[in-house]
Amino acid sequence: MAELKTIEVPVKGMDCAECTQHVQHAIAGLAGVESVNVLLASEKAVIRLDPARVEMPAIRKAVSDAGYSVPENQGAETESAQRTTSDFTNRILALFAVVFGFVLFVVVVGEWLGLFEIATQYIPFWLGAGLVVVAGFPIFRNVIRNALHRQITSHMLMSLGVLAALAVGQWATAMVVVCFMYVGEYVEAFTTERARRAVKNLTALAPQTARVERNDQEMELPIAEVRVGDTVIVRPGDKIPVDGQVIEGQATVNQSAITGESMPVEVGAGANVFAATIAQLGSLRIRTTHIGADTTFGHVIKLVEEAEANRADVQRFADKFTTYYLPIVAGIAAITFLISRDPLATAAVLVVACSCSIALATPIAMLASVGAAAQRGLLIKGGKYLEALARADVVLLDKTGTLTLGKPQITDVVSLNGIGETELLTLAASAERDSEHPLAQAIRTAARERNLVLVTPREFQSVPGMGIRAQVNNKAIVIGNRRLIPGATDSEHAHRLDAQGKTLLFVAVQDELVGVLAASDTLRPEVPEAIKQLRALGVKKIELLTGDNERTASALARQLGVGFRANLLPQDKIAIVREYQKQKHTVVMVGDGVNDAPALAQANVGIAMGAAGSDIALEAAHVALMRDDWLLIPDVFRIAQRTMRVVKMNLAFTGVYNVVGITLAAFGILPPILAAAAQSLPDLGILANSSRLLRQK
Repeated sequence: MAELKTIEVPVKGMDCAECTQHVQHAIAGLAGVESVNVLLASEKAVIRLDPARVEMPAIRKAVSDAGYSVPENQGAETESAQRTTSDFTNRILALFAVVFGFVLFVVVVGEWLGLFEIATQYIPFWLGAGLVVVAGFPIFRNVIRNALHRQITSHMLMSLGVLAALAVGQWATAMVVVCFMYVGEYVEAFTTERARRAVKNLTALAPQTARVERNDQEMELPIAEVRVGDTVIVRPGDKIPVDGQVIEGQATVNQSAITGESMPVEVGAGANVFAATIAQLGSLRIRTTHIGADTTFGHVIKLVEEAEANRADVQRFADKFTTYYLPIVAGIAAITFLISRDPLATAAVLVVACSCSIALATPIAMLASVGAAAQRGLLIKGGKYLEALARADVVLLDKTGTLTLGKPQITDVVSLNGIGETELLTLAASAERDSEHPLAQAIRTAARERNLVLVTPREFQSVPGMGIRAQVNNKAIVIGNRRLIPGATDSEHAHRLDAQGKTLLFVAVQDELVGVLAASDTLRPEVPEAIKQLRALGVKKIELLTGDNERTASALARQLGVGFRANLLPQDKIAIVREYQKQKHTVVMVGDGVNDAPALAQANVGIAMGAAGSDIALEAAHVALMRDDWLLIPDVFRIAQRTMRVVKMNLAFTGVYNVVGITLAAFGILPPILAAAAQSLPDLGILANSSRLLRQK
């Protein structure tokens, strides 16, 4: 078997979750397709396939046979992102007014004034029926295609309603039903397009060209032609087109496209910058490290687009419900005819049933929330995690780099067994030269402040949760906590520093303890307020998980008013998450996304702080905060709870609406014309309700 390949295929014409199911079934039926995920928001199918067994023409034909299309030109479309939320709301109200006015016109002019009866009298039935068939042919053709694929759609029921109206000679009524089928299609398309807006606005921020310096010449190139290692020139007001490192210049950069933070930051030589951010003041020369889809912004877009695939349980329920809903409606219509013998009442039951509104109730709200949150620097990977956040009752917290600034400082250097402080710090900083741990950076900073000269270590080895081992000047150096160096805490210096709540690092040379380094970190100033807000949002249990000692953990936990567990290894954190999950709790783990990545993945929802520029954090977490701001965490909980309230309102509204509509139609109170008009209105109600999520505060 050939190596499997994943491709993305754009699909046009999808208006609701029902459409995505049709496309998914069509592509999944092709030999050589292992899996397929059809995404409504980004209008594409992500397909994992065997390229030796299935080719693009076969995929295009399968999509076409299902009633949709694959554009020949698959280039990315860019759209203006300048439409405001107030514009958006006005468009909803305007569309509602147009549809309502049209319904009123049809009812008053057509039904109550008897114009339909007049038209029926003066136009032969065969001509009227022909007009109905011609007008509705595109819809009827898709209905037949779906029927051949054993797929029941709402248009199939409405088409049966059209046949019922024709069967009793009411071709004018049938024509109005066809008209409202088109109105319904437009409303569904409009509804879905509005939900896509937040995602498309995000995509539109991606830069398209770059000013590149090659062979001592400056040229403007499409992003696709920029290479890693190229020097990119950015002038004031330019959008930075790549991820890279500043090699020359200084500028004030607006990073809101990545972090959601409107306050600009100052960058200079050595600083890392991100694609889609804007240099407001100053010029930069940047060495390119990532381009296009490989940039942080590219990862954000990809993850937001694919968030739809992580469906909430309530969405899966809605999808399954629509599968059974249409046959149930058909059964109710059959019972109506058997009891009343009224074909028009039967037709009205078939016509009024609106399955698309049920299918749209959840994804529209989820798409709106995920897209709007991404523009604020909150990357949520799907409705599954929004639903879990809304019911979460346990929050577990990492310490270093999460609760604290992650920039500890060495406060004490204690030398033992005859070694001097300078030599101790030189050996420790040299051994930690290749480590990225915050404590290693603190040691190097302390050495740099004393102008110490470091050497390159050999045989460097990181021991997760404990420390490091390395060879420095042919000496075996071990730096770590008490688990890595047993008996290290016996000294009175260790007891004194430990009593102060400081983090201790023990240094051993050739298996002999030669010193103790003490470090302390700074709590993020917004953490106490954020924890207070989490409790107000219904989180019952908040617990600190740290590899630090009991005394350090206890001091911080008391300050925050939370529980704690100390001296933990990464696997211990995973075990604690599982422990709570076995007790039927919904667990949220908050960390930095690096050394606690396994615990983040194990939690029902893993939230990574400061994920901008960190591929590990973006991949490990279910929710990524693109900037280090603890107040974003209660914001995410609020967004989730608000989203689920909107989803429940949508489902309740569309459920009641359909029950009332079907009941009125079954009793002959709602004629087919009004039934056709009524079935197009729930989508607008769902859109209006869900659009509130685009205005997250």
